Amino acid sequence: MKFDFMYYNPTKIYFGRNAMDNLAEELSGYGDTVLLAYGKSAIKRIGLYDKVVDILKACGKTIVELEGIKPNPSYAQVMEGARLVRENHVQLILAVGGGSVVDCAKAISVAAYCEEEPWEKYWIREEAVENPIVPVASILTMTGTGSEMNGGSVITNEEQMLKMGRVFPAEVYPRFSILNPEYTYSVPKYQMVSGIYDIFQHLLEQYFSGDDDNTTDYLIEGVLASLIGSARAALRDPEDYEARSNIMWCATLGLNTITGLSKAQDWEVHMIEHQIGAYTDCAHGAGLAITAIPYYKYIWPFGAEKFVRFAKNVWGIDVSSLTQEEAALAGIEKLSDFIKELGLPTTLREVGTTEEMLPLIAESTVLGGGYKQMTPPEILEILKACY
Repeated sequence: MKFDFMYYNPTKIYFGRNAMDNLAEELSGYGDTVLLAYGKSAIKRIGLYDKVVDILKACGKTIVELEGIKPNPSYAQVMEGARLVRENHVQLILAVGGGSVVDCAKAISVAAYCEEEPWEKYWIREEAVENPIVPVASILTMTGTGSEMNGGSVITNEEQMLKMGRVFPAEVYPRFSILNPEYTYSVPKYQMVSGIYDIFQHLLEQYFSGDDDNTTDYLIEGVLASLIGSARAALRDPEDYEARSNIMWCATLGLNTITGLSKAQDWEVHMIEHQIGAYTDCAHGAGLAITAIPYYKYIWPFGAEKFVRFAKNVWGIDVSSLTQEEAALAGIEKLSDFIKELGLPTTLREVGTTEEMLPLIAESTVLGGGYKQMTPPEILEILKACY
């Protein structure tokens, strides 16, 4: 049977101020031992750690902890989590934090009982998952990645200087995710705006990618409009519940695969940033913001009509008296202005990249697709423009 797409997403979402009230009931469906995975000190500082631990104990769960997951989670941390899962017979991995923690939890899930070397099997060769997996669930404290409702897992192999993303099948998606926008209030402004731009770029990678003028494009434009307005409201008042709610849901919609349906998709900006992150450990959204403008200035002629539509439908530019080039570049300039409005860096120097790194990043970048298939020399030119 031929079809354009098949859509299925098994993750159950609990959204809102009282979303945590559902945790105990969900826990009843899993075994006695839970791996509690989280970052550094944030969830303890806001009292979320104590709340989660109290619920786990009240449900009779044995708690094994994996603390200190990095913003760019390392393969070494994945393997440490896999060891803890095996040695303690963990039956659920509960990720509490941002998308990096959730990504790491998924990686642990597939690596724990993998009989081969997981990095080579799953991130390099991208083979099917045939070994037993451990269920994952999440409680989100930072928005951006959409990892709470997808199979994505981006991991950095520090020894190989590679930051690689892998999308796992539905069996690896979080079984349930708890999204309370209030948990995101404590995130510093830089992390908030970095997450906002990560959402924005997820949507753009799917929008500027061919298979144009379908229902999905209209969905993306609507989510972008919501994100722009809500981002500005959150900049004015970081505890604007409506704004933070909209941003959180935009993040989930932006990468729960629904905004990629019928789209070829172009993840080149993400692929370039992944290698920038591997060399500098910069915030993901910041690296994307730096890379996007030079990239789109380079490729717009290959998808000119879509860039004109972006200027008109997303930024409200009157393109009637503009040439195609003027309209396309006007839309890209509006995107540049928005990045500056968020307060994100605009050069690679600001995130610790050196000139010597540029050829290494260009050569090691995983190439994507879209309107134009890139080459390492072209990526190097883009990196120089970013520098």
